Amino acid sequence: MNPAETYILSQPEPFRSILLHIQFKIQAVVPKAEMRFKYKISFFYVDDRPLCYLNQSKDYVDVAFWHSAHMSKHLDKMEAAGRKVVRSLRYRDLEAIDDTVLTEVLEEALVYIDKSFYKK
Repeated sequence: MNPAETYILSQPEPFRSILLHIQFKIQAVVPKAEMRFKYKISFFYVDDRPLCYLNQSKDYVDVAFWHSAHMSKHLDKMEAAGRKVVRSLRYRDLEAIDDTVLTEVLEEALVYIDKSFYKK
């Protein structure tokens, strides 16, 4: 088991279930995505370019996207939380995950993966 998987499996419930669901969804939507462990959290890369990261903090799980400056789908469901570049989908329980929204955001993030994090 790699450290990124260990990170997910070491989280308390309900966060472990949320993280596992999101991990499987990312791997289903983006089969080329490679999960890595960086900065003590799980990141997903495609061809050595960052796609998103998963972070459990406080009472939620963040699925954070760097290329959100270019994205237009479901921004109303994404949190900026004082961050300049990154936006995230935030989940507090498994039932809150809308697979359609998550899939569409992942697909859009993949379109912009070769762009700069900032919109120029």
